[in-house]
Amino acid sequence: MPYTTDQYEGMLSETITMPGNKGDTIHAYMAKPLGSGPFPGVVLISHAPGWDEFFKETARRFAHHGYIAVAPDIWCRTGHGTVDDVVAKARAAGGLPDDQVVGDAAGAAKYVKSLPTSNGKVGVMGTCSGGRHTFLAATRTKGVFDAAINCWGGNVVQPADRLTPAQPVSPVDYTKDLSCPLLGLFGNEDANPPPAQVNQLEAALKQHNKNYEFHRYDGAGHGFFYYDRPMFRQEAAADGWKKVWDFFGKYLAK
Repeated sequence: MPYTTDQYEGMLSETITMPGNKGDTIHAYMAKPLGSGPFPGVVLISHAPGWDEFFKETARRFAHHGYIAVAPDIWCRTGHGTVDDVVAKARAAGGLPDDQVVGDAAGAAKYVKSLPTSNGKVGVMGTCSGGRHTFLAATRTKGVFDAAINCWGGNVVQPADRLTPAQPVSPVDYTKDLSCPLLGLFGNEDANPPPAQVNQLEAALKQHNKNYEFHRYDGAGHGFFYYDRPMFRQEAAADGWKKVWDFFGKYLAK
């Protein structure tokens, strides 16, 4: 339904605690519309810079568009402090385990579905390393997510020499298990993932007859949504956000 200027608007945004991987209690940031709903949900998996202001603003943007948005603090077990310090500490320890992040994302989806204003549908979206984690969440869970959006996720096609104990399997190897429709947004000037790796991922999706759509932008590199950084590309970002609303609207809001 189109927005009209006499329509009530309101949202609640706050830090919460919720069960994450294996029932661990972790922090999350939630933004949700006020009202009886029912509203679709989205789990936002933050990028390599951390559980930062950009992702909390993004949660509020989703709430403005009628979604219950939850951004779990996937670094919560590392400890607390400035975002930069927490991320540095996690990297020094070998990075976040893939299993743990997938479990936290699934826990956030379960939390959203438990809310009385939920419509029972939840998507997952992430950028940068969060795009990689989004692909893992969509392939390694069943019946949890109804749609997924990978924004320039690096290392979805992960060479063997870059595998680690925390990241033991290249995500592309799980493509056959993709459990929901997937949207991919990529810049053609990105170095991680470069266009060749995006091609490899698309070939795997085609091979396994998956429901997906990819959009690639000339003149854009990594992080072209990030309005607070030199990598921002207004035209690509505006079109990309339109693709996000259309995609989630199709699979979650109806």
